[in-house]
Amino acid sequence: MADIVVLGAGLGGTIMAYELADKLGGQHRISVVNQGSKYQFVPSNPWVAVGWRTEEATTVDLVPVFAKRDIALHAQGAKRLHPDEKRIELNDGGSVSYDYLVIATGPELAFDEIEGFGPEANTQSVCHVSHALQAKEAFDRLVANPGPVVIGAVQGASCFGPAYEFTFILDTALRDAKVRDKVPMTFVTSEPYIGHLGLDGVGDTKGLLESELRQHHIKWICNAKLEKAEADKLHVSEMAEDGSVAKTHEIAQRFTMMLPAFRGVSAVRGIEGLTNPRGFIIVDQHQRNPTYPDIFSVGVCVAIPPMGQTPVPVGVPKTGFMIESMVTATTHNIARLIEGKEPNAEGTWNAVCLADFGDGGVAFVAQPQIPPRNVNWSSSGKWVHAAKIGFEKYFLHKVRTGKAESFYEKLALHVLGIQKLKEISVDAD
Repeated sequence: MADIVVLGAGLGGTIMAYELADKLGGQHRISVVNQGSKYQFVPSNPWVAVGWRTEEATTVDLVPVFAKRDIALHAQGAKRLHPDEKRIELNDGGSVSYDYLVIATGPELAFDEIEGFGPEANTQSVCHVSHALQAKEAFDRLVANPGPVVIGAVQGASCFGPAYEFTFILDTALRDAKVRDKVPMTFVTSEPYIGHLGLDGVGDTKGLLESELRQHHIKWICNAKLEKAEADKLHVSEMAEDGSVAKTHEIAQRFTMMLPAFRGVSAVRGIEGLTNPRGFIIVDQHQRNPTYPDIFSVGVCVAIPPMGQTPVPVGVPKTGFMIESMVTATTHNIARLIEGKEPNAEGTWNAVCLADFGDGGVAFVAQPQIPPRNVNWSSSGKWVHAAKIGFEKYFLHKVRTGKAESFYEKLALHVLGIQKLKEISVDAD
């Protein structure tokens, strides 16, 4: 009997545990180590930040559902991974040993890399439900006392979709509150152009998103580096193509939400052979670490090199569909190892994204995620808002019931009409 441990219970870690339970049944022990016992549906956080959702509606208590699936939960959280000992040291002094480990921690949020940045300083965040609840309080103050708003993503960020989402969700919420005319808005991003998304654009995301920003009277600054955030203004350098400073901006702000850069969590960061300099997990095409072959990784914590050099550093996003593909390949490969065989499955790293704009939205499909692509499609319309609501309901139901079924596969097949997005590549024995 093998002990398989999943480190992290976010989008990737939770469905990883479910797929392992489905594949391996009761023949092997499956455990999850997580900081706390609650799953939070991060894509709903922009709605939480304007009061369209509550924390209770977007979180799931994992204790009963894990018990039903016979998955052990260690909610103390991990202090440090000791890969040479095949052991995770827990925050309470205990430890969990493993035969196979899947690292699915998600990222640590690098707010401290910029002076005055983050929810403990002078800006807001929607990266965690607690941040979104704090942003809701700031939103209420903004409605009561309107003023300039800045939304965007800082240097080194790799997750741009939620920045665009929150821009237009906030615009809708301010119009509903009848104060939008008193709130000048600026989108400030490290992307080299609007709609780059860390992917060099998908379809006509540049044209679609620029058009949306114009229609909603939102100015923008690209190639932007946030130097410092103060309570009433931001200091931003706009960089030239050669990396020099082309222009500096002091932008007045009463409410700012900018997405941070990510790095690996402290429990794994700095382990030679396991992580890159930012603390992300190094994996091969089978999601397996080359130095520690009993360790796999899925999700945002996986190291993926950037698309190419840009005036301001821009990372590559790991979208939900891509993560589901990583999970399915990893489950297959661990089962192979248990059987005494070598891993032979590779995930199809495609991107399917729904960006809700409050009363509309933009959707895109990149197959594969990194260009050149076989499918390079984007579209907009009110249907995207409805689809995002369906996504939320479906995924939360999936987590609450312990099912491993893929939402993105359903979306691709039944809504977008694109075939075989999740078909993993398996080498012949």
